Amino acid sequence: MRKYIACLALVESAIGFGSYFLGVMVRFSGDLAAADHLVGNLLPRSAAFTLVLMVALVSAGLYRSRQRVLLVGIILRLGAAVIAAGLADATVYYLFPSVETGRGAQALALGAALVGLAIARLAFYRIVDSRLFKRKILIYGHGSAAASLARQCAEIGRRSFEIAGFVIAAGEQSRAECTPLLVSSTPLLELARQHHIDEVVVAMDNRRESFPTRDLLDCRMAGLKVSESATFLEREGGKIDVGVLQPSWLIFGNGFRQGTLDRIVKRTFDVSASLVLLMVTLPIWTMAAAAIYIESKGKGSVFLRQSRVGLHGQLFSMLKLRSMILEAESDGRARWASAADPRITRVGAIIRRFRIDELPQIVNILKGEMSFVGPRPERPQFVETLRHQIPFYQERHCIKPGLAGWAQLCYPYASSIDDARQKLYYDLFYVKNHGPIFDLLILVQTLEVVIWGRSRSVESPPAATPADTTPQRVKTKVAGL
Repeated sequence: MRKYIACLALVESAIGFGSYFLGVMVRFSGDLAAADHLVGNLLPRSAAFTLVLMVALVSAGLYRSRQRVLLVGIILRLGAAVIAAGLADATVYYLFPSVETGRGAQALALGAALVGLAIARLAFYRIVDSRLFKRKILIYGHGSAAASLARQCAEIGRRSFEIAGFVIAAGEQSRAECTPLLVSSTPLLELARQHHIDEVVVAMDNRRESFPTRDLLDCRMAGLKVSESATFLEREGGKIDVGVLQPSWLIFGNGFRQGTLDRIVKRTFDVSASLVLLMVTLPIWTMAAAAIYIESKGKGSVFLRQSRVGLHGQLFSMLKLRSMILEAESDGRARWASAADPRITRVGAIIRRFRIDELPQIVNILKGEMSFVGPRPERPQFVETLRHQIPFYQERHCIKPGLAGWAQLCYPYASSIDDARQKLYYDLFYVKNHGPIFDLLILVQTLEVVIWGRSRSVESPPAATPADTTPQRVKTKVAGL
């Protein structure tokens, strides 16, 4: 799916570039020489217009591979992104009058971009959702591992692939989720050819006794892609399922970069971005702190310090704006908190919705205790419980925790151990694949949370499991997060 999203981004970049030229030409009645004389060099201006437009589209969440495709929602987001791009351009023109294009040409360019983007989006979804562009996969296995893979595929959506069927593996107990079963006495390669399979995904419960080495090798040598279920989910879902993960996959797999150069680049970015964000948001801090002080009638501190688990399990004191009543944890016990938690104040509900309460963590970033992007730091009481119940939980602490993160974009706030396990899937994906480009994409998409006040991901959370203690999953978060 990612390559289709990349193609869409290239097409929409070309639309933005062309829309600028179209707006200028219409404004000057097709006289490109006059436009160039009055406006200036059009190429760099068109490139700047396109860059601002693309940032706005990314910030509106329009390049997410798992977003719900609803026509009205897509059009509204496109409109909001184009308006935001127009406002950003206006700000640039105000600060730098010498690069101004003109209100008429700018309005025409934005209108042309909106129409072009809407047409491109409609064509894109119609093409991508067609069977022609979907890869057919065959899952080798029909036990608990294969059933888990089937559930995960249903959660992440199947826009870039379809499951042709499951092949029975020796010694496994069949699960109802593994349908349709492809029962055949023919070799695996012939079966794959009969069903026009593009990829074989191995999801076996027990690989020691009856691993089909010869069959899978034949498929690989014939040009078919052969993947482990963990690798497949990492690629298609942007997460790593610890339930089907083998330690050898982590040991011998690519990623998990921790080189000196990587750390220097990340730290340089953290300090630079923190200083910029500090200058931009300091007035917001002041207003929020004043509102908290007034609401609490001057009692207590407007800031809150909480012990969190950081790099390599070391504790640090995380700074936040207080969003709960002073007696929120008067008995000293850490509690899970819900969106409708009565401990949250009226001001607290507002600053939590737009993540204003998290802004003081810029101080933690400047001190080197946190990074701009990384797994969210948890309270030590929760970590002590989770590390005993969730495999590979400690591995999320091999890099610094972050203000923003991949898990926050892809999954709702954690309110249970099961939620923490699901978020760990995304945290491990980030730990394995983190880098400057990935960090930048996460930060730009995090703007959507702030702009839209969104408190849950575009991906639907999984259905409640029997381990859940509440009859219906609600949007919740760990106390203090």
